Amino acid sequence: MIVGDRLRAFRKEKKLTQGEIEKRTGRLRCYISRVENGLTIPTVETLEKFARALEVPMYQLFYDGEAPPELHKLPKRKTAAELAWGDSGKDARRVEKFRGFLSRTSEADRKLLLSLAQKMARRS
Repeated sequence: MIVGDRLRAFRKEKKLTQGEIEKRTGRLRCYISRVENGLTIPTVETLEKFARALEVPMYQLFYDGEAPPELHKLPKRKTAAELAWGDSGKDARRVEKFRGFLSRTSEADRKLLLSLAQKMARRS
C-alpha cells in the first residue's frame, strides 16, 4: 500500500482536513496533497510529523494490520566492554607486549613516553 493512501485514510478516519494537518505539521497544504496523491515522497522526518499530527504510531503508516508486526530476532548487540580495544585477539597480544616493555623501562622513560603520547593526543 502507498504511504500517501494510508495518510489520507487516517486523515479522513479522524475527520481532519488538509488545512488542519498543515497547522499540526507545519507543511503546506499543497505538499500534503502531493504526498497523499503519490506525487511526492516524504522524508522520514516528515512522516514522523504526519504520524504525530494524526496521533498514530509511525509503523501504522506502513503496516496494514491491527496489532504491531512481530519483530524478527536481531543479533545481540555487543556491550561497551565487548567492544573495548585490546580485550581480545591481536590487540590483546599487542597490549600485553606493550605492558611488558613498559614494565622494563625506567620511571624517567615512562614519564617521557606519557608526555609524548599526551602531546600526540592533543594534536588529533
